[in-house]
Amino acid sequence: MTPHLTAPATTRTGWWQDAVIYQVYPRSFADADGDGMGDLEGVRTRLPHLRDLGVDAVWLSPFYASPQADAGYDVADYRAVDPMFGTLHDADALIRDAHGLGLRIIVDLVPNHSSDQHEWFKRALREGPGSALRARYHFRAGRGADGELPPNDWESIFGGPAWTRTEDGEWYLHLFAPEQPDFNWEHPAVADEFRSILRFWLDMGVDGFRVDVAHGLVKAAGLPDIGGADQLKLLGNDVMPFFDQDGVHEIYRSWRRILDEYPGERIAVAEAWTPTVERTAHYVRPDELHQAFNFQYLGAPWDAGALREVIDVSLAAMRPVGAPATWVLSNHDVTRHTTRFANPPGLGTQLRTPGDRELGLRRARAATLLMLALPGSAYVYQGEELGLPDVTDLPDEVRQDPSFFRAEGQDGFRDGCRVPIPWTVDGSSYGFGDGGSWLPQPEGWGALSVQAQTGDPRSTLELYRAALAARRAHPGLGAGDAVEWLAAPEGVLAFARPGFVCTVNLTGGPVALPAPGEVLLASGEVGPGGPEFELPADTAVWWTV
Repeated sequence: MTPHLTAPATTRTGWWQDAVIYQVYPRSFADADGDGMGDLEGVRTRLPHLRDLGVDAVWLSPFYASPQADAGYDVADYRAVDPMFGTLHDADALIRDAHGLGLRIIVDLVPNHSSDQHEWFKRALREGPGSALRARYHFRAGRGADGELPPNDWESIFGGPAWTRTEDGEWYLHLFAPEQPDFNWEHPAVADEFRSILRFWLDMGVDGFRVDVAHGLVKAAGLPDIGGADQLKLLGNDVMPFFDQDGVHEIYRSWRRILDEYPGERIAVAEAWTPTVERTAHYVRPDELHQAFNFQYLGAPWDAGALREVIDVSLAAMRPVGAPATWVLSNHDVTRHTTRFANPPGLGTQLRTPGDRELGLRRARAATLLMLALPGSAYVYQGEELGLPDVTDLPDEVRQDPSFFRAEGQDGFRDGCRVPIPWTVDGSSYGFGDGGSWLPQPEGWGALSVQAQTGDPRSTLELYRAALAARRAHPGLGAGDAVEWLAAPEGVLAFARPGFVCTVNLTGGPVALPAPGEVLLASGEVGPGGPEFELPADTAVWWTV
């Protein structure tokens, strides 16, 4: 395989500043070999859909060699493709084809922890206490008379202690599943290894990395106790001793120097859960990463006041560091926003009820136009362009999410947003593949397929295509760092950008408004133009002025 350093055919300076990036969850996108599991060749065959949709880049969730204890976020070999997804040759072909279509490729990087099947960790267990390999992870003696207690009181994000005891009596740290031991980033071999991994994939032609648990790499010195506090609540108010430590920023400065060596403006995106948007901005200073996910926006309810506040705070936080704000509504870890918005507010991002699906879709379409009208970069999760809801009625026996099988921690209902997407109206898996699908698709899934929606001007797919085309064509959309809020009735958001106005009605009924210009695009049916118009409930309109 010949390394290649080429960028996609369509290049422009600062492309990430206003990019629309599409997340592909490979196991649920398309299955080329008929084994019921999506794969890289399946993604490759469906790249024209993403080109036609109008996105700028594709982010691939992990496809590395892995025992799949946490759906690939437990990596055994960072330079190999897991056989369930294909080979390195498949990855190379996917990158080349994407570039030929003008699409960039961003891959997941998992630097906080490895799999317990990683060669370093297996050797560390074999070689025992005092092994040089153990220093690359967090091995510690236990507390208590016989070391029978964990070294500190930290809890795993997946529930239970963040420590597991080995047969020789030592304990190792894992902020997630026991199969995911945390690296010790104080050890120079760890930093050297990941710089090498970056270069491996950059030489292969990837255009960037999404950095998993970017806030977790460095732990507080001495691994101090939390002291009985609820660590999940603590994250909302303060910095935990294992998250968002200032030491992570030197790591990212070293990575930025590597990224800047390569042509084509390669980027890195932080998955950084921090107490405030202002803390998130630290990750995207000019000499660090390029973007960070905006989880505060993702978690905002369908409420005009709450959305305006998070938009203002997000733009204000990013402005001093010169980084683009990012906007996202769904991903592989949360309930799809079509379902979230179908339920009463305050239920969080993990739901178990379908709610009012018609209401949820109407709000989701309006939320899409709002998101794509904001300055900065937007992320689209696979299937949201089809208006897919979460599948909330999966029987327990078919669930795959590892956190579902733990008594504590996350709700464990992430499978609902990971059900394979439909491509065709008919077929055993609605065009996903010839061998069924690893999670069952609901009856009638084909009515939401790409085939069913293509050419229907009222479909959600055509709304996304039209919105992304307009975003590319209209100079007032895309990059920037501010919006001009306009006077509007309570429950309505209205803001201007150069030559453009967006209005969104988040109330439960129609609202009469003065027409600011000519309708460019609407998320639902709107009345005839004139000096005034009626904006229906849960509807967004783009105007040219």
